[in-house]
Amino acid sequence: MTTATAENPNQTENWQPLCTRDDLVAQSGIAACLETPAGLVQLAIFYLPGQTPELYALDHHDPFSGANVIARGIVGDVAGEPVVASPIYKQHFRLRDGQCLEDEDMQLRTWRVVLDGARVMLRH
Repeated sequence: MTTATAENPNQTENWQPLCTRDDLVAQSGIAACLETPAGLVQLAIFYLPGQTPELYALDHHDPFSGANVIARGIVGDVAGEPVVASPIYKQHFRLRDGQCLEDEDMQLRTWRVVLDGARVMLRH
């Protein structure tokens, strides 16, 4: 078995097509579902064209409100780090690692996500 890379995510079964670039909204998030062996997982996919990286994938579930709303949060940056602010109670989560800036005990799960041509590929 070969190892997947950002250049060729098709080299392993751990990469799954999630959506297309046309489904993404620049400087914003979209919600998506991922089927895993443990069941369906709701994700928030953020697209920041022109930045490195351009794509981020986090849990869609807000641990503070209990609602699936993270994809609808406000994208910005805090101290140069891309973040999303939950639309309900406004906690900020770093896009790169899901860490909540207001509560060090809270962190959203993250996934590796890349563009493969027009396809958004997620590693799980």
